[in-house]
Amino acid sequence: MMQRTLRLTAGLLGLGLVLTACTTDAPTESADPTPAATEATDAPTDGADTTGGTPEGEFFVRTDYERELAQRDMTPEGDDATPWLQMIEPVEMVDTSEFVSEGPNTLCFSNASVSNPWRVTGWTTMQQQVEVLQAEGVIGEFRVADAADDDNKQISDIQSFVSDGDCDAIVISPSTTATLTPAVEAACASGAPVIVFDRGVNTDCAVTFIHPIGGYAYGASGAEFLVDNLEPGSSVLALRILPGVDVLEHRWGAANDIFSQSDLEVVGVEFTEGDAARIKDVVTQYLQRGDVDGIWMDAGDGAVAAVEAFEDMGADYPVFVGEDELSFMRKWQETDMNAIGLSYSNFQWRTPVLAAQMIWAGEEVPAEWVLPQQPVTEDDLEEYLERNAEMPSLHYAKFGGEDLPGYPEAWQGR
Repeated sequence: MMQRTLRLTAGLLGLGLVLTACTTDAPTESADPTPAATEATDAPTDGADTTGGTPEGEFFVRTDYERELAQRDMTPEGDDATPWLQMIEPVEMVDTSEFVSEGPNTLCFSNASVSNPWRVTGWTTMQQQVEVLQAEGVIGEFRVADAADDDNKQISDIQSFVSDGDCDAIVISPSTTATLTPAVEAACASGAPVIVFDRGVNTDCAVTFIHPIGGYAYGASGAEFLVDNLEPGSSVLALRILPGVDVLEHRWGAANDIFSQSDLEVVGVEFTEGDAARIKDVVTQYLQRGDVDGIWMDAGDGAVAAVEAFEDMGADYPVFVGEDELSFMRKWQETDMNAIGLSYSNFQWRTPVLAAQMIWAGEEVPAEWVLPQQPVTEDDLEEYLERNAEMPSLHYAKFGGEDLPGYPEAWQGR
């Protein structure tokens, strides 16, 4: 089995971790937009060189890239009505008979954080799914430890679960890859089934690793949308959150590979830390220097601020790559922009809870559980907005909780 690597959700996008981006207002003249560029530029850059495709390196593995792109076109196994249970290319199925356990069982969850809207949405969905299984007698106690984006705290949280010895399954959403790997391995050695989801670690000891297709697929889908919807020679501004975060680097690596083989001109690649004021300032400066025909973002945080910069400058709306966050989707509908809302499958937060149920029942689960990752398009924009009409702006359209008993109040009251 291939080594499992870090897959951060679009939801980690507001996290600084130990990475920061330094910004000023003075334009500079060049930028390196390849995944090797892990230092943030100080201001809008110009003349980005994207020729030749993305080179192989720490943050770009072409075989992984090509696999993810192929998985976008694969038909998942399972019912379309329950995408959180679908599986793409489940190559290896794991025998879980050694973990059979009659309920009610204790489910332990080590969470990296709830520090951004994507994670808050998913955490709410997970809690609602747990309540369903508690009512059915499958789960008894649900023990939760939130690490607040602190690796050391999460390591301690996992150690506590292991030392207590009463977890019938341990679900882990790691804060980082290498640092959390030993803690995950210790959890595996405890004898309890371990389920890793959302972000990975450098071990395959967990019973199952659950995640959407991945960052390459996300970034490529956005870049392809711009290539298909812009005239040759059009200018594209790429807005990134942070350097050095695997899944974000994967998103840009995929986009850069596609842009470099197209007739589009990438006029700048800017790190913004997801800060709305910074995003608006950067876009404004580029518009002052010339037209921007397309916006590519490695996450949806601050997308509305980018749109507002065009409005303030009296410029035509660009072709826009955003996310399935409702604030952006509502702005998209209001402006009638040509846009796409990429998704990092927020419904994945249900899957580890249901995986635990399957494991306790002795059912096979995939060693790597790959979930579908479909964007919101113009064709289904209205449908998703109507479905989420009563939800707050920071909610994610593809949260997958409409059939849970707490819908919609649980997601409205956060």
